[in-house]
Amino acid sequence: MRRFLIDNQLPAALTRWIEAQDCVAEHVLALDLGKSPDTAIWLHAAATGSVIISKDEDFAKMTLVRPELVSVVWLRLGNCRTSTLIENMVRVWPQIIRQLESGAQLIEVC
Repeated sequence: MRRFLIDNQLPAALTRWIEAQDCVAEHVLALDLGKSPDTAIWLHAAATGSVIISKDEDFAKMTLVRPELVSVVWLRLGNCRTSTLIENMVRVWPQIIRQLESGAQLIEVC
């Protein structure tokens, strides 16, 4: 079962939506990682085999320089309502899963 780690600036509703897709999803706030540096979040994802979902470009850059293999879904949607975020995820989710299954380390969602 695929695991996802949802970054701080994204709503808990995204975590619940991903869980409804038969995946495991954890929000960094629920793990007391909300104030942790990006490297701590990255290492947690590496240790648990989680895919990071974030709006933070720093995680996208980390895919190029960190030795740990962590996949990142980089949401480049700008500020939007939770309902709009979920609508976009519904639209792109099959593509995200296909890319992850193909071994993609960075998936950009615009």
